[in-house]
Amino acid sequence: MNATQTFICQPDLINPLTTMGLQMSGILVLSHLFHLAMKAVGNSGPVAQILAGFALGPTGLSRIDKARNFLYEQSTKDYYPVMEFFFSIIFMFQIGLEMDISYAIRTLRPASTIAYGGILSSVILGGTVSFFSYQYIDFMGNASIVYGLFIIIVLANTAPPAVIRLTAELKIATSELGRLAVCSSLVNDMSCLFLYALIIATHSWEGFGRGILCLMITVGLIFLNKYLALWFNGRNRNQKYLKNTEVFVILSLVITTSMIIELMSYNSSINCFLLGLMFPREGKSARTLLFKLTYSINNFVLPVYFGYIGFQFNGNYFQKLENIITVILFVVLSIGGKVGGTLAACKYMGIPLNEGVLIGFLLNMKGHADLVLLSGVSKILSWTLKSHDLLLIIIVINTVISGVVISIIMRKEEKRLAQAHRSLELQDPENELRLLACVYGPRHVAATVGIISALRGPQTAPITPYLMHLVELPEKHKDKSALYHELEDDEIEVNEDDYGGNDVLEINDAVDAFTADTKVLIQQVKAVSTFSSMYEDICDYAEDLRVSIILVPFHKHHRIDGKMESGKEGIRTTNQRVLRHAPCSVGIIVNRGPGGAPGFTQILSSETTQQVATLFFGGPDDQEALACSKRIATHPCVNLTVIRFVPSPSPSLSSSTENAAHPDDDVFLADFYNRHVRSGQVRYVEKCVNNGTQTVAALTEIGDMYTLFIVGRGRRGQSPMTTGMSDWEECPELGIVGDILASSEFSINGSVLIIQQHRNPGI
Repeated sequence: MNATQTFICQPDLINPLTTMGLQMSGILVLSHLFHLAMKAVGNSGPVAQILAGFALGPTGLSRIDKARNFLYEQSTKDYYPVMEFFFSIIFMFQIGLEMDISYAIRTLRPASTIAYGGILSSVILGGTVSFFSYQYIDFMGNASIVYGLFIIIVLANTAPPAVIRLTAELKIATSELGRLAVCSSLVNDMSCLFLYALIIATHSWEGFGRGILCLMITVGLIFLNKYLALWFNGRNRNQKYLKNTEVFVILSLVITTSMIIELMSYNSSINCFLLGLMFPREGKSARTLLFKLTYSINNFVLPVYFGYIGFQFNGNYFQKLENIITVILFVVLSIGGKVGGTLAACKYMGIPLNEGVLIGFLLNMKGHADLVLLSGVSKILSWTLKSHDLLLIIIVINTVISGVVISIIMRKEEKRLAQAHRSLELQDPENELRLLACVYGPRHVAATVGIISALRGPQTAPITPYLMHLVELPEKHKDKSALYHELEDDEIEVNEDDYGGNDVLEINDAVDAFTADTKVLIQQVKAVSTFSSMYEDICDYAEDLRVSIILVPFHKHHRIDGKMESGKEGIRTTNQRVLRHAPCSVGIIVNRGPGGAPGFTQILSSETTQQVATLFFGGPDDQEALACSKRIATHPCVNLTVIRFVPSPSPSLSSSTENAAHPDDDVFLADFYNRHVRSGQVRYVEKCVNNGTQTVAALTEIGDMYTLFIVGRGRRGQSPMTTGMSDWEECPELGIVGDILASSEFSINGSVLIIQQHRNPGI
């Protein structure tokens, strides 16, 4: 609002912008220094960045005359709202673009309950505070109701950028608690901004008309972005990303629309969030925007964004005792109201007390929206400098206290909030499945995406897949000290090929086709490292993303003559290390089929039905394979058959405890049988074998019947059913049965998924 008018109407533009550049540089440098110093004691980046702005602001360096004359110009302060306005536009657009829509829909009820619990308590306390503070802060005017509503908005509002930044730094952004807190903060922020928009709209008939016009502009741009994205995706198909001019067109439309809305006295945050939320996710348009925005926002925009909050803090307000008492009262009521209301809502939702406290302080984070409201409301109310400073100080102190308390809580609760589901066995097939699939090139994508499609299960079961493109960093480049721009042209061409080359295009096309067909978004990441350290990248990503299973490709590939040909030995070494160090279960995909064709189609469709077999010999890995099969069995295009190998005839499933390699095999199988076999969803077969030779013969017999075999890696103990099979073992990392199925000497028409269950080292 005021920021847009300042930017358009300022007669002197160059000198203040130069000074502001120095100030922003100072905030960036100090914020990184503060972050390094405070990270050792567990404090987060936003707190350090606010303190950096505080150090440069009127309470810090600006008190020194020489520093103020060198770094500050009187009109410069008018440009900080301008920069914050642009930063807020871009960041809210990115938040909408990254938003997991399916998760937001699933958690809308709990997120809204938590958000409105904090808002309701803030309404009660805000109304009380506004009644007693109406005369104290030298408010001028008779609009007491509007004043009370505004106090409620300031106390109730939550800053999603601060919550997102904090959860990312504390590594809980992918946890259930962190995602719920982010969704609650968005519901809270959008609700408060909508209430503010209603105040503007109902203040006059002219304001109401402008509100309708803003809504029409936003809806129009949503449809325009949709067609632009589809057009840009279809142009230059041989390019990985959009051109800079195309990115500029999209962002220019977003910024121009936001400026128009701000000039109409409305806040554009809701508009930017909706534009990002409704932007088409599949294709290189969204991929390019995220690629371009993520680095600049995390390393440049956010430090200045939070630094500006601290920059406006004026410590001179504390020169009077009554001011100090007023600030303490407001801060205590603000924190108490937000945390208390959130705790009450969390108790109603059955969320533990310690998690409720953490969510409460996360939702107490303030940000730029509060500052915009402070400046924008002046068009309705007559604020004094005293009232402005009071509310600004409350915002800053609230954010700093909340950030410190959250860091303290996280140090105590870090282990308890660690990854909860490290295997599939303990998960309900109807709950969300998070998985990380790894590929080295287009050759691995078809089978990998096919497995992801099968694990999707029914359309009602949520799945969050991540696809990691693993690119080998050649040893010849590892020790080079030259930077990219210092390489010769021929070196750059080789470098590009080594770092993925055109493989990315084929991978992106496969992912986009899957998303277009299934409406399931596969989030892509890329890791470039030597084979000796590649497993660390995989395990670290799996830990951060809190996935339950990692899928990696087998190092051999299927030739057209049906034989298995070895690929790079580094892939095999990486797989072996992932199996040893993974923080969750691991699946190795062996892609094979008749005539060298993939044994498992890329995308399961209603036109074909895939025949899948789960081989059960016993042990924890086979139990994990059976747990994986629970989700696959619910897919409408999959016919699943569970084949149990037993050493002697068994009269019935319930009386075959003597056949179990592990005492809990029969319990696990009985539960699976009652839930899935009796209902007719899964077919169950028993194969009686007494030694390894009979087992191989049984596997040969069913080799042409299925397009996918699922089997546990091993750890079954000594079993007569596999006696002698290890004599032909080539790849121990696959286990005895998996190695037979993947062998070139063993001809089957299906791909193989070998699963290892994650086991606690202490068990």
